[in-house]
Amino acid sequence: MSTEAATASRNRAILLMIGATLCFSMMDVFAKSLAPRIGVPAGLWARYAGQMLFVVLLVAPRLHIVARTRHPVQQILRSFMLMGTTIFFFTGLTLLPLNAAAPLMNTSPVLITLGAALFLGEKLGPRRIAGIAAAMVGALIVIRPGSGIFSAAAALPLLAACCYSAYALLTRRLGPGEDPWTSLFYTGVVGTVVFSLVVPFYWQRPDLIAWLLILGLSLGGTLGQMLLIRAFSSGEAAMLAPYAYSGLIFASFWGMTVFGEYPDVWTIVGTLVIAGAGLYVWHRETYRS
Repeated sequence: MSTEAATASRNRAILLMIGATLCFSMMDVFAKSLAPRIGVPAGLWARYAGQMLFVVLLVAPRLHIVARTRHPVQQILRSFMLMGTTIFFFTGLTLLPLNAAAPLMNTSPVLITLGAALFLGEKLGPRRIAGIAAAMVGALIVIRPGSGIFSAAAALPLLAACCYSAYALLTRRLGPGEDPWTSLFYTGVVGTVVFSLVVPFYWQRPDLIAWLLILGLSLGGTLGQMLLIRAFSSGEAAMLAPYAYSGLIFASFWGMTVFGEYPDVWTIVGTLVIAGAGLYVWHRETYRS
């Protein structure tokens, strides 16, 4: 691959990663708004059932092809990892402010980078280490250990970060050889089946606003997964990891505009450090030969 083609591929993967993060942040807003109306179990079921419905409608003519996979074990395992992510994080959102849960969730890029080096054999050069370290410093500024955010509820987004990191690494391991629609199909099927067994015990009838939130939740989760799969199929996990920190910026924005949760000066400082770290890695990866 030529230098120009490699640069274009990296830029495309970065944009896809940021787009996926934006979609997931919107999904979090819908989930946090939906939970008081129908409860977390019903919200989780709606998230996967909606994705399943969208995928089936969009690929109906070739569903028999999409349902085929050369990696059934990996597909099922990554589906359970994504389920773990949504269970822990959606529950955490009911107990923590969005701008407190998001920084804890955004420890995942460090886990992804280390996991990529340990399990996928990707290089972990000084530029990537510097970018990840700077982004982590920014995340710690936002979280401020000892400020009261680290409660028992804070363990939930941390567990979600572990599950998400495993999901991302398994997605990267599948690579471009697996149809993204196949990956979406399996995560939708596994999640829908599991939560369909649970939701009857917790079902609350949705009102009109709840149905609209369910629609947004399903769209955000489905589109975010599609973009994420394409991002990790086009770029290395370690290179893309810092851009997941853009979720902190999105979370701060949604927290202010939707939930009235205004960040203090240290949250703003930490967010700027995180954004600067991501831009530094992007510049060094794409413009320095």
